[in-house]
Amino acid sequence: MAEQGLRSIVVKKYNHHANHGSIPEDKKNILRRDFGTETINQKWCTDITYIHVQKEGWTYLASVMDLCSRKIIGYAYGTSMTAELAVKAVENACLNVRDTEGIILHSDLGSQYTSQAFEDCLGSKGILHSFSRKGNPYDNACMESFHSVLKKEEIYLHTYQDLREARRAIFKYIEGWYNRKRIHSSIGYLTPQQKEDEELKKAA
Repeated sequence: MAEQGLRSIVVKKYNHHANHGSIPEDKKNILRRDFGTETINQKWCTDITYIHVQKEGWTYLASVMDLCSRKIIGYAYGTSMTAELAVKAVENACLNVRDTEGIILHSDLGSQYTSQAFEDCLGSKGILHSFSRKGNPYDNACMESFHSVLKKEEIYLHTYQDLREARRAIFKYIEGWYNRKRIHSSIGYLTPQQKEDEELKKAA
């Protein structure tokens, strides 16, 4: 690796403990780690991750993934980790979906996702909300994996001067690379966009 000018990025592994707690009675885990789907727009997942920039400090990216295509279908980026950021990501995900009734959206129990604003957003669109168990990132493994890959392949390799520069880099990574060029073994070594196109053709 030294001869080729390569360097590795070591990621701290999460130590799972089974006794982290369960979901409150009014917050159901509908998904139950069943990430399989028959087609697109049946099951989505969402989460927020931290990104550091020089000028503004910590910034936040909320992403929404379709579990059939593994495509990032909506995201929102800003300086505050608020319910509004989480809502904006979902609203962006819904822009090109004719009927959102009955879609399952899985998230963790963060305050953004248990807020009234977020629940009102999902309710108005007929989206069913599924929650991870406390301290159990494996319940939202696909989204955790995406944010991990984003950081290893893009964020950790660069220093962003400000929010604007980071926003451009995130857009290029998601729209130019992850969705359209990066293949996934879980969807038959297709790109997320190819998988989505394949499902749309089947439905036509």
